[in-house]
Amino acid sequence: MDGSFSMFCERFSPYGPFWDHCLEYWRESVARPDSVLFLKYEEIMSDLAQVVRKLVKFLRVPPTEEEESSGVAQEVVRLCSFETLTSLQVNQVGGIRHGDSGSIGSSAFYRKGEVQVGDWANHMSHEMGDKFNRIVQHKLEGSGLVF
Repeated sequence: MDGSFSMFCERFSPYGPFWDHCLEYWRESVARPDSVLFLKYEEIMSDLAQVVRKLVKFLRVPPTEEEESSGVAQEVVRLCSFETLTSLQVNQVGGIRHGDSGSIGSSAFYRKGEVQVGDWANHMSHEMGDKFNRIVQHKLEGSGLVF
């Protein structure tokens, strides 16, 4: 964890400079809210049915009255649940190729399936958390984006 954390803090990540990507998308979502939808994990996990409705509105495909009254949003939530997704055959085998370094197994994309905002404290030291918070504050300063 220490090595990965250090690399992430120094902007060395297989997925690129994380905060730069977040800020780019955040700024675009503010400038063009009809074209870019910015969602946060905490928002999604706190009320997934509401996020489904927000996504449907963003995509401009409003549900019919029948769909709304029959609970389509709740069915989407059920289909997107940790239990449903991890039980699908496609998510139990195989993986995704990751450059020349091999592949990442499908199970790597699913953790515990629990909603635990703040779970970082179980994986990082207090010092790591402080350093991370300083980096976030510096990177997002003045942007209006809050994590």
